[in-house]
Amino acid sequence: MPDVLDRRTRRKLATHRALAHAARQLVMERGLADVTTEEIADAAGVSPRTFFNYFSCKEEAIVGVDPSVLTALAEEVEARPADESPVRAISAVLVAVNDLPDTASRWMVRTELMRRHPELVPRHMAGLVQLEAALTGAVARRLGVDPNVDPFPALVVATAVAALRSTMEWWHDNGRPTPLTDALGGAFETLDAGMAQRPTT
Repeated sequence: MPDVLDRRTRRKLATHRALAHAARQLVMERGLADVTTEEIADAAGVSPRTFFNYFSCKEEAIVGVDPSVLTALAEEVEARPADESPVRAISAVLVAVNDLPDTASRWMVRTELMRRHPELVPRHMAGLVQLEAALTGAVARRLGVDPNVDPFPALVVATAVAALRSTMEWWHDNGRPTPLTDALGGAFETLDAGMAQRPTT
């Protein structure tokens, strides 16, 4: 995880991940309707009260996004070398995050759960909107532009997130033919070449 995460944030992230992991495993085994928040908390070794300090409901635990991670990713993108293109800055951070051994498996479990339970999709999409908003702000600050006036930061981020999702799905569905970081790196390199010439507004 990016170095910008301090010790307190790492502890919070560990609890967040423990609850999310418990939620996903229980729902994979028993189905969404047959799992309670109390059971998720117990499986993660925390109290129900602690569960609600992190999530508003079990659906959010399954596919939600931790706000502290969004902040850390945005700060890491903003801190990348100034001579990097926006796509390279985003890819450097996202590929580093996805180099963690269990990131891909977590992503695929989420995907499988959404296939089984389509009612999770709106919550998942809300998390992607939060991710895109955080990264758009970071790219806009790197470029010194107002994202409410200049659409370029949002365009870059939306395309980068789409590349992340589609590449991970391709990688999984085709038997993981290469290391995930190689697949993501190649996708972002292609994307960066295609966006080398910024459109005028």
